[in-house]
Amino acid sequence: MGYVLGLRKHIGTKPLIVPGSSVLCFNNKGELLFMKRSDNHQWGLPGGSLELGEKLEETAVRELFEETGLQAQNLTFQQIYSGKELHYIYPNGDEVYNVIAAYTCEYDGSGWNSDSEETLAIQFWPLENLPAQMCSPDRFVVEKVKEGEEEIRR
Repeated sequence: MGYVLGLRKHIGTKPLIVPGSSVLCFNNKGELLFMKRSDNHQWGLPGGSLELGEKLEETAVRELFEETGLQAQNLTFQQIYSGKELHYIYPNGDEVYNVIAAYTCEYDGSGWNSDSEETLAIQFWPLENLPAQMCSPDRFVVEKVKEGEEEIRR
């Protein structure tokens, strides 16, 4: 059981500040990888919450693999995002204020695996045509990345 799920047994759905990582994985066309989440049926970035004793970059690598089957190639830290824009209420009522360490990585062309219980589908999307149904914290991170797109891709 994960750290956050363990806390939920004691506090229920009350708000938590949850540190974690998200991975912005780009293919050679500059398209961004999204996964369709099983909990809310929306598109989002691979990522998740930090576990006890884990480094944020380890969270990024672990979550990318767990949710997509991909190994992080050239993982690069970009930015930490926090604030009211990253508030989210899950379909089960769990409330969080996310603190997200965003990383970029490259897609090496290998196959992926969407057999994870958390993942319904995996797809690359062009930055100018993002999915309409996207998790609000991920939309915030992606919009910030788009604002600084030139800088991040270097």
